[in-house]
Amino acid sequence: MKAAVICKFGDTPRYEEFPDPVPSQGDSIIYVKAVVLENFDKVTVAGTHYASKAQYPAFPAIVGHNGVGVLEDGTLVAFGGTKPPYGTMAEKAVVPQKFSMFMSKVPQGIAPEMAAAVLSTALVSFLPLRYGVKLQAGETVLINGVSGASGRVAVQIAKKLGAEKIIGTGRNEEALKALSKLGVDVTINTTQSDEDLAKAFTGAAPKGYDIVLDFLWGKPTEVFLRTLVPKEASFVTHRTRFVQIGESAGPTISLPAEAIRTSGLELLGASNIPPEAVPDALKEIWKWVEDGALQIDIEKVPLSNIAEAWKEKTDGKRIVIIP
Repeated sequence: MKAAVICKFGDTPRYEEFPDPVPSQGDSIIYVKAVVLENFDKVTVAGTHYASKAQYPAFPAIVGHNGVGVLEDGTLVAFGGTKPPYGTMAEKAVVPQKFSMFMSKVPQGIAPEMAAAVLSTALVSFLPLRYGVKLQAGETVLINGVSGASGRVAVQIAKKLGAEKIIGTGRNEEALKALSKLGVDVTINTTQSDEDLAKAFTGAAPKGYDIVLDFLWGKPTEVFLRTLVPKEASFVTHRTRFVQIGESAGPTISLPAEAIRTSGLELLGASNIPPEAVPDALKEIWKWVEDGALQIDIEKVPLSNIAEAWKEKTDGKRIVIIP
């Protein structure tokens, strides 16, 4: 079969022949129809992610960790979880029995490329908002890094879950201006000076932020967290539930102890949710997709062009690989 293959960490995947996967008893064969090219794929292939060695314990290997495809009985499903060296960017994939709970039937009428793009993008924010920080109606949400595909979908999900006010940050002023139609109430450009950025954060939510979805980390997050430090000694009067998701602005920050000790800041990782919540989450997201409640821009790329797609920079859209 054809697949996107790497032979070492740091490779750009190549379109090559690879032996077909052989399922064990209880495993599911998937004829792959669509796979989203995510940043997670790039950093694990680079060898810089903590999951890199588990994802690719030996080479050569096929890249990709989830997707949408057809079972042998013709059912279209979204799936995640494979067994190395087999990833999902290939004509066929095998889902081990232990990952079957994460397989979800795609409702009729939803195209494979849309199913792949929306599902992988939506779960990133839906799971922590619903099951992690448990967004309540009327709360104020900051989406730090709103102009990317994941940030745009996060806006729509936060609105669906009852957020009253959404503040979004980004670097591209034109992209930020266009986000009001998705539900962003206030935008903040992170390219300004640290002092002006801090003032913008404070001014956008005078009563404080209830929830932060952070796709950036790095300098913008560092500036934001310092604004939470109270100006005088007191008991905590406001909780800020902070979900760390991405690091597109940098992998590290300087975090003063007082930003945690006296601010009401509660730090949470995006994956800090119960795995058993995933099936119910999938059902809810599918319903929103069927109703047209989630919008996302897609660029379809054939698997044969994986090397070119791998190098492409995305701006608010999802690249979907089509075997």
